[in-house]
Amino acid sequence: MSLLERLKAEIAVDGPISVADYMSRCLHDPVYGYYATRPALGEDGDFITAPLVSQMFGELIGLWAVETWRRLGAPKRFLLVEAGPGDGTLMSDALRAARLAPDFLDAAELWLVETSAPLIERQKAALADAPLEPRWTPSLSDLPDDAPIILIANELLDCLPARQLVRTAEGWAERQVGLDAQGNLAFGLAPVFDRRNEADKRVGAVAEISTAQQALGAQLGGVVARQGGAALLIDYGRDEPGFGDTLQALRRHETVDPLACPGEADLTVHVDFPAVLAAAWVAEASTVILAQGAFLRALGIEQRAAALKRTRPDQATRIDRQLARLIDDDQMGLLFKAACLHSAGFTPPGFEDAA
Repeated sequence: MSLLERLKAEIAVDGPISVADYMSRCLHDPVYGYYATRPALGEDGDFITAPLVSQMFGELIGLWAVETWRRLGAPKRFLLVEAGPGDGTLMSDALRAARLAPDFLDAAELWLVETSAPLIERQKAALADAPLEPRWTPSLSDLPDDAPIILIANELLDCLPARQLVRTAEGWAERQVGLDAQGNLAFGLAPVFDRRNEADKRVGAVAEISTAQQALGAQLGGVVARQGGAALLIDYGRDEPGFGDTLQALRRHETVDPLACPGEADLTVHVDFPAVLAAAWVAEASTVILAQGAFLRALGIEQRAAALKRTRPDQATRIDRQLARLIDDDQMGLLFKAACLHSAGFTPPGFEDAA
């Protein structure tokens, strides 16, 4: 029985489920979930992330980690963590750049937070020749709590489930996944649960609420506040409160109906960075955010691109194209955000103009 068939059977008996529950099943079902069975990254997969666009991305993140460590006072031992490491490319590129700072590598204890068995195998291959021996854990809660932490998470938050609330003429109702008259998966609305008539909320407006994103912000905020350090979160989403239906499914680099092939496509929503940062602030972390383009420019990506073109003049056009994809406003530069949750007393590198 496929996940689609199983969901249909369960909904027929138990009734509709929330969009958040549907996302969780599609992505993390232990038998049929996308990340448990068939995560497909890269040009030949379903989607491509910034580390796979260009080596420049991971290299700059590696140098960001080195400079963050120095601004923390160069502790003799610290945790270098990547949450949701994908296929290992980002950390591989980051550690290659970090070879310029052997004292940083001597102090680092490398941890990868991953639940997907197929991705762990790819990470092992990517990091086979890395200067640090990685350790894996399925949960942030299992990390040591006796050292400062420098954590990186690229395109992790967008995979965390979100509820969708829809404004109707009578008030707010929750969007759910149920069955239509033919027995196929279909979106519908639960009964209205909030009848307040707020004039500034137009009928049809969609509010996405991710308690999972907020919980991660609170958890990471608490960790950096207690242990010292910083958590760099890079993802696509909004940096101001807003409305909109951002649920999408990607398969072979094309958007598909989110209900068409559960477990066989990547499901995401835009990150609600204001809610994530607010949760971290309540946990006593300092927070700062920039658009990805501004952040990478501040780290020197344009200078790095120029250096690469000098050593690889035959690839200059390709490098320019990669650079544009990462930082241009009409590509990843504005839609993607770089947010940092950090302990008090220092400004994380790249965020000086936003602090």
